[in-house]
Amino acid sequence: GRVELHAADIDPAAVRCARRNVAPYGGQVHAGDLFAALPHALRGRVDILAANVPYVPTGEVGLLPAEAREHEPLVALDGGTDGLDILREVATGAPDWLAPGGCLLVETSERQLPSAVEAFTSAGLETRSAYSEESYANVVIGVRGVEAVGA
Repeated sequence: GRVELHAADIDPAAVRCARRNVAPYGGQVHAGDLFAALPHALRGRVDILAANVPYVPTGEVGLLPAEAREHEPLVALDGGTDGLDILREVATGAPDWLAPGGCLLVETSERQLPSAVEAFTSAGLETRSAYSEESYANVVIGVRGVEAVGA
């Protein structure tokens, strides 16, 4: 089948950059906050939802390397008190947008992994985690079951 590519970001500069990157593939980029940015017609139809959420705890943003602090907007770094505010918001909203069997992928830190897994599980997603040695990345994977969600 045909692939439909949609991306969304709250930062206007990121939206402009993403539009240049996905235009050759017929992708669409939406400006706005998380799911509110997406076309309503996508609800319940998304097979792969990759969310690049901020996961630095507010109190640790100042400890980041200067290049991160100086070149990344704060909204892209600050994940709230424990760093997982946005991840929890995405996990809670994802089941409404995912197709049955669709999966949500979010990177987090090793330290936050147990809490992130718990957030996915609380949202009703079948959850596991994966680690990429190549990119030193911890990823939480949540799959929407095939049973009716919110029915």
